[in-house]
Amino acid sequence: MIRLIRVELLKLRTTRLSYGLLATGAGLTALFCLLEASRSGPGKAVGPLDTAAGLSSVLAGGTWALLMAAVLGATVSSGEFRHSTATLTYLAAPHRGRVLAAKMAAATGAGAVFGLIGYVIALGVGLGFVAARGYQVPVGDATLARFGVGHVVAAALLAAIGVAVGSLIRSQLAVVIGVLVWAIVIESLVGGLFNAVQPYLPYTAATTLAGTELGGAAFGPAHGAASTATPLPFAAAAALLAALALAVSALATRTTVSRDIT
Repeated sequence: MIRLIRVELLKLRTTRLSYGLLATGAGLTALFCLLEASRSGPGKAVGPLDTAAGLSSVLAGGTWALLMAAVLGATVSSGEFRHSTATLTYLAAPHRGRVLAAKMAAATGAGAVFGLIGYVIALGVGLGFVAARGYQVPVGDATLARFGVGHVVAAALLAAIGVAVGSLIRSQLAVVIGVLVWAIVIESLVGGLFNAVQPYLPYTAATTLAGTELGGAAFGPAHGAASTATPLPFAAAAALLAALALAVSALATRTTVSRDIT
């Protein structure tokens, strides 16, 4: 099993797509955070950065790294079928369940790196603007550390879910589009219409792990909408994402993973 994980990590380190997704996540995080910070202030769309709400709005930019981590996970598994390397992979390691587990382990580690880098960029931009405007940091060190841990855990678990979904669907284009549409469109629509289920939506739960308020990372009706729901506790949100990753991987193992490769 250790050897399989090392092989998957080697694939990630030597594939340009991994670095491209990391650069995309980092760039979008920096851009979003700069835009949010530049339009913050009294009476503006984003609250002043000397308030917890204002700084949290800037830190929400780190959720782009979470989304790219999910996309990375999806390509880790589906890419084997797109590039027709699945045959060689399964010949070298016939136990397909172990291959899937190794991919999930490798993607979890890579996703954690995505989450950490995204948070470092978001925090750097936020604190930079706070210092430039002469404000005191409105959020305590313990809370900032918890947000950082949340980014790492959320990105790691979303990457694992991405691997499971990619193994279930197999088509790289379909799974990447599906991940983006689900996170950006579907969860925003469902969360905006049905407040009660909003905290249990996977991408939304991941963003609340990272310290973003419900709907704060949405792009549609749920963004900024009043909600009667409350975010899941940290442990509950992490458990929800882990359970989803295990459930989808188990389904993939019993269905598509065991199918013939054509």
